[in-house]
Amino acid sequence: MTFPRQLQVVAAACLCVAVIAEGQPATSAAPTPPPRTPCSAYTGRSCEECLKNVSCLWCFTNHSCLDYPASSVLPPSSLCLLSQARWGVCWVNFEALIIAMAVVSGTVLLSIAVCCCCCCCRRRSSGLDPDEERLARRREEIKQRSDSRKAERMVRHNEIRKKYGLVPDSDHPYSRFENE
Repeated sequence: MTFPRQLQVVAAACLCVAVIAEGQPATSAAPTPPPRTPCSAYTGRSCEECLKNVSCLWCFTNHSCLDYPASSVLPPSSLCLLSQARWGVCWVNFEALIIAMAVVSGTVLLSIAVCCCCCCCRRRSSGLDPDEERLARRREEIKQRSDSRKAERMVRHNEIRKKYGLVPDSDHPYSRFENE
């Protein structure tokens, strides 16, 4: 009995997967991590030992290692004062960390705003784009044609005025006299 080529490829792939999986136990559960030491076990020790675990908070007022309150961004003052709390590194307290982060983020936002303004001003002062140049050229042509038509009209109107004696000419015998 012969099988189509695609079915043979699928069967070979399944066989490879079965051979690879055979080296592993039947249950493919993730290995369990070692039990986590509670932060309170580091109380009375050093700040560095406590802060090796990122979920711990060191409080200098009573030299205690506490679980970081994940429900709030900042630890409440009832837990530990911000000036005495340390997280991540022992040499920076929360107040200094907050101030430093505010200054850095403000500087970054200000520099982004300045860069955007500079880019916009440079683009605006770089000159006209091709569409604007074409429109300006077209406006100029229309204005020139309008001016030439206006000049032609003035010439015709002046000829008509001369024909009927409406233009004051000094050589015309029938010019109006002004009363002085």
